[in-house]
Amino acid sequence: MKSAMTFKAACVQLQSTTEVAESVDIAERLIRDAVAAGADYVQTPEMTNIVERRRAALAERIALEDEDVAVQRFSALAAKLGIILHIGSLALKRTDGRIANRAFVFGRDGHVLAHYDKIHLFDVDLPGGESWRESAVYSPGDRAVVVDLPWLRLGVSICYDLRFPQLYRAQAHCGAAALTAPAAFTRQTGEAHWHVLQRARAIENGAFVISAAQAGHHVDGRETYGHSIIVAPWGEVLAEAGGDGPEVIWADIDPAQSERARQHMPSLKNERPFALPEKAEPPAMRSAS
Repeated sequence: MKSAMTFKAACVQLQSTTEVAESVDIAERLIRDAVAAGADYVQTPEMTNIVERRRAALAERIALEDEDVAVQRFSALAAKLGIILHIGSLALKRTDGRIANRAFVFGRDGHVLAHYDKIHLFDVDLPGGESWRESAVYSPGDRAVVVDLPWLRLGVSICYDLRFPQLYRAQAHCGAAALTAPAAFTRQTGEAHWHVLQRARAIENGAFVISAAQAGHHVDGRETYGHSIIVAPWGEVLAEAGGDGPEVIWADIDPAQSERARQHMPSLKNERPFALPEKAEPPAMRSAS
């Protein structure tokens, strides 16, 4: 039986291009499709406005938040459609010359309810020679964010944050009954870990996890995993997209399911502080001495 607070959440899966106007046009069309299907809350992926790995080209095509066409259009769209619109992230210029990877949650009147800058930056060398250094381009955030929606409290994060469970634990302790990780996962890491991480964050926190994703081959040469996903607090996958390109998925979100999951498995309530041992020397150093 659904509670009175049940709402329909949609993930808009994208294959954003290197052109901001084109990417925003595609996103807007799919957001409208989601609302036509009854969605009350719509989420888009990380880098909704542009996927461009060349730093100089990226900097040329984006703007400061106050001047950014994507921010303006998505704000107006939320108001026109009367929805909660969660833009997974936009690449935006900062006044210090760096770039922000920033999420926005727009209210039904188009005003910004919350924004969040990605805390954990993806610096990694993958097997096969693929290498990423987000810290060379983006400025990290330093503040966790939860936002009150009409139905529940929502935890906001972006992509690589998904690998840092302490962030979601903190959001759950702040009352978040739904967590989010809109992403542009590489195909390689997505195939290995996307599903298990999404389900783990849901199960360990007794929360819904809603994550829109980029998918397919992008103009800049990268390939993203897709598989936008909505997971229930007990770990069931409620909806999932494919991995080849744009798509919309949706599911009914009943906050009472989070309450029931936390009653049945009260790990948040049972959590206890503990002391850590002193940092030990690596085994090789101990044997050498």
